[in-house]
Amino acid sequence: MKKIIIFIISFFILPLNIFAISAEKCVVMDLNSGRVLYNLNGNDERLIASITKIMTCLITIMYSDLDKVVVVDEDILQAYGSSVYLEVGEEIKLIDLLYGLMLRSGNDSAVAIANTVAGSMENFVYLMNEYAKTIGMKNTNFINAHGLDSNGVGNTSTAYDMALLTKVAMQNETFKTIFGTKNYKATSNLKEYNWSGKNKLFGMYEYTTGGKTGYTDAARRTLVTTASKDNKNLVIVTLNAPNDFNDHKSLYETYFNKYNAVLTLDKNNFKIDDNYYKDVKFYIKEDYYALVSNEEQKNLKLDITLYKYKDIYNDMKIGEVKVMLNDTILHKESIYIKKEEVKKIEKEKNNSFWSKIIGWFKW
Repeated sequence: MKKIIIFIISFFILPLNIFAISAEKCVVMDLNSGRVLYNLNGNDERLIASITKIMTCLITIMYSDLDKVVVVDEDILQAYGSSVYLEVGEEIKLIDLLYGLMLRSGNDSAVAIANTVAGSMENFVYLMNEYAKTIGMKNTNFINAHGLDSNGVGNTSTAYDMALLTKVAMQNETFKTIFGTKNYKATSNLKEYNWSGKNKLFGMYEYTTGGKTGYTDAARRTLVTTASKDNKNLVIVTLNAPNDFNDHKSLYETYFNKYNAVLTLDKNNFKIDDNYYKDVKFYIKEDYYALVSNEEQKNLKLDITLYKYKDIYNDMKIGEVKVMLNDTILHKESIYIKKEEVKKIEKEKNNSFWSKIIGWFKW
C-alpha cells in the first residue's frame, strides 16, 4: 500500500513530458512567423552532429555558382564517417555535392564544398559563424562544415537556433528543393551516383516536406524536419532523441491538431479606408495565414501604417501591415498602390489643372 501511495504522489509532483517524446531537447516552431509553439530545453547548447550541414548547404547556395565543376582534392582523405565516396581528382558539379551532403550526409562532400567555396575549411567556418550571428543564432558555434566531433569538441548549437536557421533557409527556393528531395542521381567524370535520403519521416508521415539527420557517439541522434498541412508550416528540431522520427511524427500530429491556420491577410480581398488616399485602392503581394489556437484567434489584429506622400507612382510601396497576436508581431507585409488607380489619380489631377485654366478664360 505504501508503494502505491508513493507512486501516486510522485506521479503528480514530478514534471511530465506530456508528449512522451524521447528527446532531451526539442523545439517546435511555426515556419511562417518564427513563433515557438513547444520548447523543451530549447536554449541549452549541445553537440549537433550532421544537422550542421543545413548551414553548410545554405552558405554554399548564397556564396557560390552551383554549376561550378569541382575538382576533388586530397583533403577529402581526412573525412571519415558517412561518405559519398568521392575520389581525389574526381570532377563533379557543386550542386551535386550539395545533394550528396544533404541526402547521404557526405562528410567528404562537406570538405570538398568548403575548399571550393571559401578556399579552406577555416574560411568556410568563418562564413558560417558570421551568418549565424546575422540571423540571431546566439548560442551557436561552428568549427567545421560537416559536424564531426572529437573528444567532445565539435559544432554546438541549440534546438531553437537550429529551428531559426531552418526557418531562414526554407525561404530560399534552392535550399527548399534540396531539403525536400528523397532521391537524386548525379554524374561525375568517373561514375554515376544514385542517392536516397536518410530522412525516414518521408515514409512515416505524409505531410513531411524536408529534413536532415545527424549522429555521432557524443551528440547522439539529432534531427531537423519540416512539414506542411492545410496552410500550417512547422519545423521541429530534436537533440539527443533515441526515437527521433516517432518524436517528430507525434509532435506534428499534436500541433497540427492544436492550431488553426487563419487567413489573416488576403491578397485578393485587401481593403483600407483612408482619408488621405481616399480615391486609391491598395494591394499586398502575399496571403498570410496566422497559426493560432481557438483561444488565441480572438486576439489577432492588424496594425496598418500608411506613409503620406504628395507624389505617387505605379506599384509604389505606400505602407506596411503587421499581423499582431496581442503585442507580438507575427508577420509584416508591404502595402502597394494599384497601378490602375494611380493612373486614374494622375488623370484627375491633369483634368483639374486644365479645368482651372479654362475657368479663368471664361471669367
